[in-house]
Amino acid sequence: MTVGTDLWRSHYENMQENLKKLKDVNGNLRKEIRQRVGECLEDLGMEELTHLEDEMDKAAKVVRERKYKVITNQIDTQRKKMNNEKEVQRRLLRDLDEDPRYGMVENGGDYDSVMGFSNIGPRMFALTLQPSHTNNVHNGPGSDLTTYPLLF
Repeated sequence: MTVGTDLWRSHYENMQENLKKLKDVNGNLRKEIRQRVGECLEDLGMEELTHLEDEMDKAAKVVRERKYKVITNQIDTQRKKMNNEKEVQRRLLRDLDEDPRYGMVENGGDYDSVMGFSNIGPRMFALTLQPSHTNNVHNGPGSDLTTYPLLF
């Protein structure tokens, strides 16, 4: 007030001007967003529509490249998991072949054998079917099925 100017009034006017500019920017950004989702296109001319289309194509390309990168990473991860599972399977089969208690019966004669995985937990079973007897009930007393749990 000493020099005849109200500092608060000047500061208030600068803030009001800044607020008006920010509201204009906000309005323009909102309009641009609406245009990118296909709204408010009536006021655009051919040049503006072409520019908007080019921008949308560029954005779609970036999204597509990111999507392909994510898919590629997922495929690589699944391949690694599959290779690890194959290695575990090879190791288990090698260990099974080397252990005389779990030898596989050849597919001939009256014997059959099967190796399977339990869907209850991480267990593997070797199943051996003994010579068939026509009067036995499946897995009941006197059953032909013998199960060997393999622990690892």
